[in-house]
Amino acid sequence: MSTSRNHRTIINVLANKFALQRPTMESPPKQKLVVVASNNIPKIKATRDGFTQMLPDSYDFRGISVDSNVSDQPFSDEETLRGATNRAQNAQAARIEADFWVGIEGGVETHNGSICSFAWIVVFGKDGKVGKARTSAYFLPERTCQLLKDGVELGHADDMVFGQTDSKNKQGSVGLLTGGVVDRAAYYTQAVILALIPFRNASLDF
Repeated sequence: MSTSRNHRTIINVLANKFALQRPTMESPPKQKLVVVASNNIPKIKATRDGFTQMLPDSYDFRGISVDSNVSDQPFSDEETLRGATNRAQNAQAARIEADFWVGIEGGVETHNGSICSFAWIVVFGKDGKVGKARTSAYFLPERTCQLLKDGVELGHADDMVFGQTDSKNKQGSVGLLTGGVVDRAAYYTQAVILALIPFRNASLDF
């Protein structure tokens, strides 16, 4: 065997050895796109926290401004659920490439002359599944109730009663009333988790 041939053999062996040892570069997993039908900061945070706890994965959360097609301040359980559903549907129409669309709508309803606050969460999946859940409810102080009866939206009523600015993008009504023990994002998060039950239990019909 010639010297040049020996050199080529050694070079080929070393090249193959190096190739075997060279680490492979794996492409990062594709993020799932979750579109939140609002640019409200607590709603986006609640969606992120709910998804990452209930369905751990790699996500890209995006807020989008869409219409609820209900009044600015829904005043019944039915209207509030309809608003959340409309938001999810409108987000889906606007961003059809997403994997999930989330509508969150806050509302109020009367009970024996008093008014309580709550919210509905509706989640659409690209597989056709739909998840829904309602938050717990809490009663509002009389001053806030009167403003609501006068046609003022809850977020603005809270600002007026508590001397705040844009509180709905911060702690929200629930945060103001609980002294920060429960803020608006945390309040929504549990309901987002509950709305994801059909997606976590894909083999079950809901």
